[in-house]
Amino acid sequence: MRITKVTTKTGDQGYTTLGDGSHVSKDNLRIHCLGSIDELNASIGFARVTLSENHAADLESIQNDLFNIGGEISIPAVEKPLLHKDRVDFLEKRIKSINKQLLPLEEFIIPGGSETGARLHVARSICRRAELDLVSLNNTEKLSTDILKYVNRLSDYLFVLARLVIDISGGKETQWNRRD
Repeated sequence: MRITKVTTKTGDQGYTTLGDGSHVSKDNLRIHCLGSIDELNASIGFARVTLSENHAADLESIQNDLFNIGGEISIPAVEKPLLHKDRVDFLEKRIKSINKQLLPLEEFIIPGGSETGARLHVARSICRRAELDLVSLNNTEKLSTDILKYVNRLSDYLFVLARLVIDISGGKETQWNRRD
């Protein structure tokens, strides 16, 4: 796909075109999901610029996965999935590797701890919301189960990565203070 013109004026009346050429209202659930995935991708980019090279490379790879997910969402009844099944395995391996480096959780933690950790927690919360949007779309128009698995694992990955970078930076995780 080549984007030759950013301003097309075709959306001025509240409609847009999907990847299959069909026209839908901009408040269509499929378009809502595309916006959520785009927001998630931007928030990951915001976190990525503050990370070490290895973790930044993983996040850039994830951002490409999010474009593939967006591509699938933009084409109803896509025949060939753009998100490869092994990408869920990629996230699971990264989660397992990072978890080995962390102390076990004893309580919920309050997002923050360091600038990068806070950025990753923002991305994680946007990921959770994007997942809910995708589940809503899946309830009416079936999506690839790999998309749903991937986004679910991605929020877990962002959580453990946030914990790791907070630890590495010397920041402190603040546990939820349950007031009985």
